[in-house]
Amino acid sequence: MSIVGTIMWLAPLGITFLVAGQVLKVEDFGAMLEQLGMYFGTVLLGLLLHAFIVLPAIFFAFTRHNPYTYIVGSMQAFATGFATSSSSATLPITIRCVEEKNGVDPRISRFVLPVGSTINMDGTALYEAVACLFIAQTQNVPMDFGKIVAVSVTATAAAIGAAGVPQAGLVTMVMVLDAVGLDAKYVTMILAIDWFLDRIRTTVNILGDVIGCGIVQHLSKDFLAKMDEEQRLKRRASRAHRLQEVIDDVEVEKALLPAALQNDAVHYGSHPDTVVQVHP
Repeated sequence: MSIVGTIMWLAPLGITFLVAGQVLKVEDFGAMLEQLGMYFGTVLLGLLLHAFIVLPAIFFAFTRHNPYTYIVGSMQAFATGFATSSSSATLPITIRCVEEKNGVDPRISRFVLPVGSTINMDGTALYEAVACLFIAQTQNVPMDFGKIVAVSVTATAAAIGAAGVPQAGLVTMVMVLDAVGLDAKYVTMILAIDWFLDRIRTTVNILGDVIGCGIVQHLSKDFLAKMDEEQRLKRRASRAHRLQEVIDDVEVEKALLPAALQNDAVHYGSHPDTVVQVHP
């Protein structure tokens, strides 16, 4: 633990020198800031379009319900995801929101959401693809159609393998850069603004999990209703069986009662000194 603690204390200093090294290599600092601003705006625009147009359209296509009403029910999960930059840390709140406010069956939410928080990283995939293209442009690396396809496929695969922790996309970014022959050291170019983009893409990842959970709930509602009916019938049959056993036991006791009374009468008749008192 002492080694890990030392690394955590030295990490900000190391990142500062990495970023400073890239800044000193820039000939035109104003142009670099302008490029970073364009990169930031492109990623932000792509994430917003994906969150407010693409995902709601997919939800509406499957469920024919208002997607924005459904999304509002999970605002607490989105706020927590934005604050923590971790879809895994937000998972309990996400489950509670979809179950209590959106009425999702626990059997659906507690299976779909844990899987989604692990492999559903659509916001991260979008961010990594744009970041790779931005770095390639700043380094004057030509990107033909084949390389763009390779970046898209690699970014999707890398996002699936990314952990649900803050800034995990920077780790998998190395795979995407390697797909087009770029050095991993160029990741330091986007570190200055990655902390904010990480919060936004985490929120988009959580939104994708919530949308997927709602779609699965809609597609499975008939099956779940049938399963509930079968379980209800089984419980009713079980209760009827137990009641029948009780009735059978009572019938057996009634059948044995006359014989028991006759034995008692014989027992009292064999003892003439026995006095039987009958109270009114």
